[in-house]
Amino acid sequence: MPNLPLPFTRDEYADRLTRVRTAMAAAGIEVLFTCDPSNMAWLTGYDGWSFYVHQGVLVGPHGDPVFWGRAMDARGALRKCYMAEDEIVSYTDDYVMSSKRHAMSHLAKLIADRGWANACLGVEMENYYYSARAHQMLSDDHAGTLRDASLLINWCRAVKSETEIAFMRRAARIVENMHTAIFEYMRPGLRKNELVAEIYRAGLLGGEDEEGTFGGDYPAIVPLLPTGLDATAAHLTWDDQKLEAGAGTFFEIAGCYRRYHAPLCRTVYLGTPPKDMLAAEEALQEGISDSINAARPGNTAGDVARAFYAVLEKRGIARDGRCGYPIGLSYPPDWGERTFSIRSDDETALSPNMTFHLMPALWMDEWGLEITEPLLVSESGPATCLADYPRKLFVRA
Repeated sequence: MPNLPLPFTRDEYADRLTRVRTAMAAAGIEVLFTCDPSNMAWLTGYDGWSFYVHQGVLVGPHGDPVFWGRAMDARGALRKCYMAEDEIVSYTDDYVMSSKRHAMSHLAKLIADRGWANACLGVEMENYYYSARAHQMLSDDHAGTLRDASLLINWCRAVKSETEIAFMRRAARIVENMHTAIFEYMRPGLRKNELVAEIYRAGLLGGEDEEGTFGGDYPAIVPLLPTGLDATAAHLTWDDQKLEAGAGTFFEIAGCYRRYHAPLCRTVYLGTPPKDMLAAEEALQEGISDSINAARPGNTAGDVARAFYAVLEKRGIARDGRCGYPIGLSYPPDWGERTFSIRSDDETALSPNMTFHLMPALWMDEWGLEITEPLLVSESGPATCLADYPRKLFVRA
């Protein structure tokens, strides 16, 4: 085995593989193919910006996982994965962006060569990285059956290890520094792109804890920071316009350490906030507090959502949809882990060491207000906030 500086111990990787194989057996899947880069990293340690071409990891009935990808990325796998060189398999560049051949034909041959030609093959059909064409080609070329295995690995990732939690705590230190930089630099007349540069600077410089200093990683989502009426929409990014007084800007950002995320959103108002926005701030603070109290082991995701919505209903604020989602290891285009949701109809039971982003933002007709928290389900009692940053609407006169 290669002697590489892995982010986790070999024992932890072995435990993950065992959990995945147990889930495969329960689903009647003999061989699993994952092309989600988060799942690939979680299983093997691979970390590269190569998810724009076909790649993935095969998990068979026994042995180490198999990395499969473009030839130039196999070199990266040799540098990042714990498996032996025989488990790093690549295809040539004439498969890339080609109308004459498809990489999934190469994958089907690899599966057959490994003795799995007639195996029930699990694939992630509900995934950003698995195209309709890829599924068609694999269906045509694999002799066995294909079975949907969307989120099978994601659910295995739901409860975090102590090392994963330590990484997320470091990500939380980073996002605290990012918000400190925002409030320090934000002022009327500053161009938004200049502010974003400071956000990235703080995020990549990293942070410090009792073990020393550490650097930051790139988050899976770019900074979202709409202002005024733009803040009535959820997912706008930035431009080069100057900030003006008399408007609020929410900042939806995350610290990232070794691909583990801690999202934390806050809103800054330049000037005097309107009264209805201040009233909404009070409602959010109360709702967040009640939601954190409800986020106990044995309670459900729905319990957390209902605690929040009870406060909004009491205060006469209309909002629907989910108000949170699981977080941890992720790659673009989002930092959610896509398993349970914090919404009233989700009865997923919460377990210690689950992590989620409590995201009860309000996008109203004239302004938007985001105050959120990254949470860790504790062994008992209310959830723990991974970040330590003032939970309020920030005002700069």
